[in-house]
Amino acid sequence: MKKIKPKTTKAVNQKVLISTVDGGSDKHYGYYRRPDGSECKAFDFWNNGRGFKEFWERISSAARAQDLEEIIVGFESTGPYMEPLIQFLRSKKSVRLVQVNPMHTKRLKELTGNSPLKTDRKDPKIIADIIELGHALTVVIPEGPAAELRRLTQGRERTMASRTRLFNQLQSLLVISFPEFLQVMSDVKTASAQHLLRNYPTAQKIISLGEPALAALLRKVSRGKLGEDRARALFEGANESVGVREGRSSMLLEIGLLLDTIASYDHFIDSVETEMVRYLEQVPYSRAILSLKGIGPITAAGLIGEVGDFTKFGTISEVMKLAGLDLYEVSSGKHRGKLRISKRGRPLIRKLLYFAALSSVRKGGVMHEWYQRALGRGMVKTKALVAVSRKLLGLIFALVRDHSVYVENYLKPVLQEAA
Repeated sequence: MKKIKPKTTKAVNQKVLISTVDGGSDKHYGYYRRPDGSECKAFDFWNNGRGFKEFWERISSAARAQDLEEIIVGFESTGPYMEPLIQFLRSKKSVRLVQVNPMHTKRLKELTGNSPLKTDRKDPKIIADIIELGHALTVVIPEGPAAELRRLTQGRERTMASRTRLFNQLQSLLVISFPEFLQVMSDVKTASAQHLLRNYPTAQKIISLGEPALAALLRKVSRGKLGEDRARALFEGANESVGVREGRSSMLLEIGLLLDTIASYDHFIDSVETEMVRYLEQVPYSRAILSLKGIGPITAAGLIGEVGDFTKFGTISEVMKLAGLDLYEVSSGKHRGKLRISKRGRPLIRKLLYFAALSSVRKGGVMHEWYQRALGRGMVKTKALVAVSRKLLGLIFALVRDHSVYVENYLKPVLQEAA
């Protein structure tokens, strides 16, 4: 399979029509520029099938008028609005899809007309300027299992974020109705805490249960992790509770709703993770990624979904840029700035790699020794973990590229041909 390299687009020649789109939820704004510099005014078209056909007919007619061989269609790499149009255009043989960084659009916009004013008709021209300057990246569109993994990963992230908000609401209600509960059962995410809140959500119900029965219940639901000491602390807290009683019935009603919603979210997340594992098994190179100790199925599935397809990248620097883990420094004269990551790529890739780094630097992990040496040189922990994230991404890329698996128990990482 021919590798598609999402590097800067410099192949804008006299046989290429540059077309750009500024996406919106209802309407998009299109624009095109011919090699001789002639251009059209930015025009709007609906975000539906008829609008897409009108856009295509307009730009393809402009290309045919000057016998141009290729059409580059560019857009900003933000938001979901462009996805249907991207899917529509990807089937066109003469089209090459590229994306530009919104930060580049913002900066160049201020040079155009000496104003940072954002308008739907101004942005498509700015995107075209960026493409001509050679600062666009080829779009890697997930297909098949990778496309499913991207949707599943993003759905899981959204649900987990919503669940976290529910837990925060739950804690806010408990601060009012039963603050001592939070002081004793500090983590309301545990099964033990949620069981108590479902069945004994007030200080009065804890007291009516009695300390011995409370200890037995805690021991059972926590599988022996909690017992008499925790029961005694919660029972004493209930006896001295300063929780507000006025309006408590309404608060308990809401607490019940929050617990039910959290349970449904947990069920959904479990189902999503099961599907992620199923689709991960359909990706040929997933075994190479999973061979790295510290990277489990959910992390591997998320990385493949967010990257799209590791095999379509030619160099590790391209993947680093996609992840926003590429390095830069701000230096002037004799001053040399510190190296930092750009953070201009897909943030979920960085998040997944960061948690994988936390696992890999533990004792026995593949990056434990390197991490300890970095700390010994005075590197702060956060910076060292980011460096580990970069190394893990480099290892993953190499393993996939070479069809290899990671072999442990060597002084240095050794690649072994996968069976």
